[in-house]
Amino acid sequence: MRTWMIGWALASASTLAWGAPAMARDPSVPVQTAATEQGGELTLDRLYASPGLNGSQPSALQLSPDGKLLTFLKAREDERDRIDLWARDTTTGQERMLVDSKKVGTGAELSEVEKMQRERLRIGGIKGITRYDFAPDGNTILVPLDGDLYSATLDGDVRRLTDTPGGEINAVVSPAGGFVSFVRDQNLYVQPLGGGVERALTTDGKGTVHWGEAEFVADEEMGRRTGYLWAPQDQYVAVERYDEAQVGVFSRAAIGAEGTKVYDQRYPAAGTPNVLVDLYVMRPDGSGRVKVDLGSNPDIYLARVNWLPDGSALLVQRQSRDQKTLDMLKVDPATGKSTVLFTEKSGDRSWLNLNDSLRTLKDGSLIWESERDGFAHLYRWKDGKWTQLTKGDWVMLGLVGVDEAKGRVYFMANKDTPLEQHLYTVDLARPGAVTRLTEPGWWYGASMDPGASRLILTRSNDSQPSQTYLADTSGKRISWINENALAEGHPYYPYLASHEPTKYGTIKAKDGTTLYWSMITPKLEAGKKYPVFFEHYGGPGTGQNVTRRWAGGRAQWLVDQGFVYFQIDNRGSFNRGTEFENEIYRAMGTVEVEDQLSGAEFLKSQSFVDPDRIATYGWSYGGYMTLKMLEAAPGVFAAGISGAPVSKWELYDTHYTERYMGNPKTDAAAYAASNTIGDAGKIVDPLLIIHGMADDNVFFENTTSMMTALQQAGRPFEAMVYPGQTHAFGDQLLAKHTWINIMDFLDRRLGGMQPK
Repeated sequence: MRTWMIGWALASASTLAWGAPAMARDPSVPVQTAATEQGGELTLDRLYASPGLNGSQPSALQLSPDGKLLTFLKAREDERDRIDLWARDTTTGQERMLVDSKKVGTGAELSEVEKMQRERLRIGGIKGITRYDFAPDGNTILVPLDGDLYSATLDGDVRRLTDTPGGEINAVVSPAGGFVSFVRDQNLYVQPLGGGVERALTTDGKGTVHWGEAEFVADEEMGRRTGYLWAPQDQYVAVERYDEAQVGVFSRAAIGAEGTKVYDQRYPAAGTPNVLVDLYVMRPDGSGRVKVDLGSNPDIYLARVNWLPDGSALLVQRQSRDQKTLDMLKVDPATGKSTVLFTEKSGDRSWLNLNDSLRTLKDGSLIWESERDGFAHLYRWKDGKWTQLTKGDWVMLGLVGVDEAKGRVYFMANKDTPLEQHLYTVDLARPGAVTRLTEPGWWYGASMDPGASRLILTRSNDSQPSQTYLADTSGKRISWINENALAEGHPYYPYLASHEPTKYGTIKAKDGTTLYWSMITPKLEAGKKYPVFFEHYGGPGTGQNVTRRWAGGRAQWLVDQGFVYFQIDNRGSFNRGTEFENEIYRAMGTVEVEDQLSGAEFLKSQSFVDPDRIATYGWSYGGYMTLKMLEAAPGVFAAGISGAPVSKWELYDTHYTERYMGNPKTDAAAYAASNTIGDAGKIVDPLLIIHGMADDNVFFENTTSMMTALQQAGRPFEAMVYPGQTHAFGDQLLAKHTWINIMDFLDRRLGGMQPK
């Protein structure tokens, strides 16, 4: 999934929340952390110390409804994984803590369902406040904390709303401010915002039946984070009901340090049944419940749900199981009757990527994202007719806002270069006339207030960590929110002297396609040859690796160890158009491997590279790629590190896997060719496999299957497994340990870390 927005998560009352990429790239990358001031070269200890080398990074920024406050979440300097709620006066610039998570919270253990939701967001190790929601009057903020709900006012008063053992999830304030709603024990509840008795709107949620939650593939792969949505004036609430009785049960052994727990997890593996999904509309008291007509075929995906601005109808996106067709349904909330407004269809050897770029305008028209011309662009649908608003051999990366009064649309795109993401605008009356609003040389993220009157822009480049500022609608900076300048006192300042610039370039793939690469080198000495740390991800449906944005301290740390650090974006990855991405159709483990190997060939041709000491590393899909690359080209790499790899795509979930590979029952040959097990015996280069033993996304069985295949083939390898850890390591001490182990492995396999 596309993740263009950085920093400012606007709570929306008119759309289900969605957003994270399908497969985690690397949970061992250091998050913002914390401490000791040291000079000179970076150390591994400093990477994981406090304060974080990236500097203070506020997140979940929102302007209060009256615009007087800018609220945000911020980590503590002395406890990097604990997050509190802060506010800044937009007039004076003064900041204060609104909710102290340590003082207000109970420290209670989260429910399993909330733990799993956080795992889907890759924030399993975070403590304190991870989200909040303003009431429309701007005076009250709903704060979920430690499994319960709290109401905070701007003067610092905090009142506890719930106190139950079950824990509440998916809590929001209704758009008109009448209610707080939440899911508890698989049912949807509401209670008056001002206080009063809670009411269960559903009561049969138990066992395999869930109300108001997003099913696994919606949360993990589709970017839909919740299962209910209020109408704009609180007149209705649309609620998903799903039954997972037909979903296969995987007995997953979560192997921990002091024992093993066996979970019978409902997991929709490729080619097996998904949950049965229904959508209902009801009034805030639960009355008037009607079932939405989603069609006669139950084997579909409920992709997105939106309300029209006046609440007169629902817009429901219904995606086919093969992800080649998407219908936009208009639903009467009083009867549940639906009609098809329009349909999107993919090409024969392609699929439809879901997106979040839908806006409903007051005149009944829609702003919509489509890849129908081969690139993601914005269109306007009105009275059954389409007008293309943006066009060209570049990708629209996300709709930011619409100023209806001025007829202006704001969006992110890579129009100028695939290496940068910028904010652009186009007028509804002048389709195709696109204006860039941000400064070249940076990678931007942007958000707008609902009235499209102000922007919050976040930017970084390879020499400056993220900065955030408030801007007017022309993109002109009004004031800094977080300048984060690399001046004395910044956590990264002591290491500026050893910071090396990032170089960018291109090579040609075997078919002539342009591929972009990035490289960081130590200060090169004449006649010396250097080892290479070649990192990759390579999978479809995620963001790109090669960009002009801040990469954090890890790459620089690797360079300080004497490595050349290298990445290249292969065919099959995102943000280059459908032809570039479709190369991977029914062919995982082919063109992306070929392109990464072309990167290795390029490296070996460089005079300063030691061709016999190139190590390749990847996590998740990148871990899969390490295995496929070692199988495809024995002897090219001196060593390979494979983190949490998929080894058999039949073990991965329906929505992600079938999008690219089809159904294993009908596309068995493609699955067989894509898996790593059959060619395990071809791996002759040193290999280190790393995996969390409680991974509920890429099951640990992927690694045990690969281990068995290597053993049966008589191939030596090394492994480091982590008891109790899932796909994204929540324990940062263990994440640090992965790098201790990786460097020990490379030191032994590459013959010393100092350049020749």
